[in-house]
Amino acid sequence: MKKIIIAASIVGLTSALLVTAQENKSEQPSTSGTAPEHRVLKPSDLKWGEAPPGLPAGGKMAVLNGDPTQAGAFTVRLKASAGYQVMPHTHPTAERLTVISGKFSVGMGEKFDKAAMQQMGPGAYVVLPAGIAHFAKASADSIVQIDSEGPFQINYVNPTDDPRNAKK
Repeated sequence: MKKIIIAASIVGLTSALLVTAQENKSEQPSTSGTAPEHRVLKPSDLKWGEAPPGLPAGGKMAVLNGDPTQAGAFTVRLKASAGYQVMPHTHPTAERLTVISGKFSVGMGEKFDKAAMQQMGPGAYVVLPAGIAHFAKASADSIVQIDSEGPFQINYVNPTDDPRNAKK
């Protein structure tokens, strides 16, 4: 009986310590040194700029949350005109993509294959696991939201497809 009481006390104490540690952790500021902030962004608040050099020219990007160049979670939106395409590539982290507007197609594999692509409309969602080759094309003017972990990296299957390797 005495052993049961001691064991129950240890379990209870351990649970209390874990709960306290978790509460303290959630009260700590984020790793950037600032506390998380409440933010509401309307479409008119977005600041669109050129897509990063690893993506084809012509795309526009807006950062909604985080910093894609730094470690940690980030959310961006990519604005792509009809015909915009990203050749087969991988990322070292998972990518979660939501179609906000337009018609956006995604295919899996190391070769761009239009027949293998799935066209998605507004509200469609796809999870692209880390290290899995995929490709994309906007068949109409589109906006897609991308959630991932930084720093953002894109590795093209065929180096000649990488816009950063284009001859100037």
